[in-house]
Amino acid sequence: MDSPAFDLAFEPAYGQAVPVVAGVERITANNPGPFTFFGTNSYIVGASSVAVIDPGPEDEAHFQVLMAALAGRAVTHIFVSHTHRDHSPLAKRLQTATGAVTVGQGPHRPARPLREGETNPFSESSDLSFVPDIVLGDDQTVSGDGWALSAVLTPGHTANHAAFALAGRDILFSGDHVMAWSTSIVAPPDGSMADYMASLERLIEREHRLLLPGHGGPVTQPASFLRALKAHRLRREQAVLARVQAGDGRIAEMVKVIYRDTDPKLHGAAALSVLAHIEDLLQRGEIAADGPPSLAALYRPATGR
Repeated sequence: MDSPAFDLAFEPAYGQAVPVVAGVERITANNPGPFTFFGTNSYIVGASSVAVIDPGPEDEAHFQVLMAALAGRAVTHIFVSHTHRDHSPLAKRLQTATGAVTVGQGPHRPARPLREGETNPFSESSDLSFVPDIVLGDDQTVSGDGWALSAVLTPGHTANHAAFALAGRDILFSGDHVMAWSTSIVAPPDGSMADYMASLERLIEREHRLLLPGHGGPVTQPASFLRALKAHRLRREQAVLARVQAGDGRIAEMVKVIYRDTDPKLHGAAALSVLAHIEDLLQRGEIAADGPPSLAALYRPATGR
């Protein structure tokens, strides 16, 4: 597969709990958008005693649908893949209603410190209030009645991103790290391309049979899809490097060429993706910059290359 076979066919079934596989239901929040597709997927794992993965945004309608689906069942744990406002804010309300404990990799944090004069373009998208009761390290497991979920730390989209592997099923809840409908946004300083690529490589090695993402439908052929996603990112990296070598010193110039077929409304996010690649290329000595990397910095080929 040369390019990821993105799957845009998805029925959100708003207001319903949809069985996905045995012991797993999906409820999609009605918060569609360019970065959320049809909305955020919340998952219920278990039977009479369950865990909820990614409760979603602070949204009354979604809360009521969740509570209706959970009626008559004990909720023991609330897992959060990462702290963006479309995934974690409803955890507080759900915890108050159910008494469940919250589980995640940790509170929100950037992948690197802010540089002098730098602002975080995704600060309003970050849920700074979520602090999990249980902080999971890599491969640590939390068990419930008939289910067990292990943390697979996958930084990149955010520094505190975690996927959750369902024990004995070869199923991974992949959050926003891998989705069937689109690539994940990697935007500094929240995100790191080097971390993202390392996390992607880790999932390739794990060989799950099914990925259940935070937005859109399942990834049903993870092995080929992950390899194609890696190749896609590497091609994008080469495109950035080629633009620098061609004399495009500013990110805005690169975006106009690399993303010429993309809706200009998304060029701001595209510029952040290019910045993520540039930070990685700079760290590896592939290119050079006049000062710290930023959207406004001037870039050039590395000396001797």
